[in-house]
Amino acid sequence: MSSAPGLDRLNDASADEAIRLLGEVCASGAWIGAVLVARPYGDPDELYACSDRAVAALTADDLREAIDGHAVIGRPRHDDPQSAREQSGVHQAGDAVLADLRAGNIAYRNRFGRVFLICASGRSAAEMLAELRHRLDNDPASEWEVTREELRKINRLRLKGLISA
Repeated sequence: MSSAPGLDRLNDASADEAIRLLGEVCASGAWIGAVLVARPYGDPDELYACSDRAVAALTADDLREAIDGHAVIGRPRHDDPQSAREQSGVHQAGDAVLADLRAGNIAYRNRFGRVFLICASGRSAAEMLAELRHRLDNDPASEWEVTREELRKINRLRLKGLISA
């Protein structure tokens, strides 16, 4: 048994239950499969390292599948308490910033064909808007790698939440 009860729960879960738990972290089937097959984890760092490797190995289609599981920045899903918690910085935003976020999200989707993904935890709406505007200047290949890194950070935060529960 590890010193993290949530890690023990993940290690000991049936495959179906582990898939459900991991699906709350990331929507990519490839990521879920890679993290699932590497169980059991001796400590949280092993889990985080496995997650990082799995994110690094995602194909463009896998990455798109993961991104599609995320709420639009500025519009957390009411049926997804994680997105609401992660995007808590938008709650204090004024109407002008929220309108600029909406416009920025549309511009991002038009440019890159997907939802703008950012590790929103601890960031204000203004900070996320500034990063969105900055990333609109990225070329598509560079933006994929920035998006991959943001997904890696999000997955780590969500895994920390999962194993601390």
